[in-house]
Amino acid sequence: MEIPVLVEPVAGNGFRASSGQPLPLSAEGATPDDAVRNLRAEMARQLQNGKQLLAVRLAEPVNPWLAAAGIHDPSDSLIQEWKDAMAEYRQEFEDDPNRP
Repeated sequence: MEIPVLVEPVAGNGFRASSGQPLPLSAEGATPDDAVRNLRAEMARQLQNGKQLLAVRLAEPVNPWLAAAGIHDPSDSLIQEWKDAMAEYRQEFEDDPNRP
C-alpha cells in the first residue's frame, strides 16, 4: 500500500515528512530520506497491537443496460433484417444532401 507523504525543509532543522488521514503523522530528520525513514517507523508503531490499514475496493456500479446485452440471437433472421434496415436508414441519412 502506498500513502502520499509530503517532505519539506524545516528552517535550520533538516526536513519534515508528514502524511494525512488516516495516519496524520509527521517525523523529522537531517535529510529527506531520514525524515521519511522516521515517518515510516512512526507509522509502524501506530499499526501495532492489532491496528490495520487496509484498502477497500467498492463494487463497481451496475449498468442496467448490461442486463439486456446479448439477449437477441444473432442468427435470428428478424434481428438481421432489423440491423440491415437500421444500416440502410443510416446510410440514407448520411447521403442526404439536405441534412444539416
